[in-house]
Amino acid sequence: MKQVIVETSARHIHLSREAVDTLFGQGYELKKKKDLSQPGQYACEEKLVVVGPKGTIKASILGPTRPASQVELSLTDARTVGIAAPIRESGDIAGSGACKLVNPENGAEVELTEGVIAAKRHIHLTPEAAAEMGVADKEIVSVKINSERSVVFGDVVVRVNKNFAPAMHIDTDEANAACAFGQIFGEIVK
Repeated sequence: MKQVIVETSARHIHLSREAVDTLFGQGYELKKKKDLSQPGQYACEEKLVVVGPKGTIKASILGPTRPASQVELSLTDARTVGIAAPIRESGDIAGSGACKLVNPENGAEVELTEGVIAAKRHIHLTPEAAAEMGVADKEIVSVKINSERSVVFGDVVVRVNKNFAPAMHIDTDEANAACAFGQIFGEIVK
């Protein structure tokens, strides 16, 4: 059986070094709140307000900094604030949704002309785990989740990297639809 733990990825923000400097001050270092399941990734104590044409929503920042700022929202979050967020893999932000990011502590702002996406559901795997499960990088698979509301998620992209820890990531809309709460596993079905 090809099982992988399923984790819910709530709304969050990845910031560039330039955006951190603008929002928090030159040379500011984000404060680590807790490590995440992917090695080297962490949730920060700081939060920002995402401003769209119809409203605002608060979101956590994840570290470390990235080459470009990116906001990952569920489709429900995006609709709530009035942002058109295409479903994309992380980092694929060209032509994606726009928003303003505001630091609620000091009022500093950053305008993103693109960078708001709904993250495509995906599985992180090491090369060894991918070989064991018989899947390859960028392969599209389906994953069956057995819960009170069992569901098969299609169009799941496999991402393979030696620095990953095996885990499937879905957003809060998908987790709610599948009752994927607590520790839950998905079975890769091609």
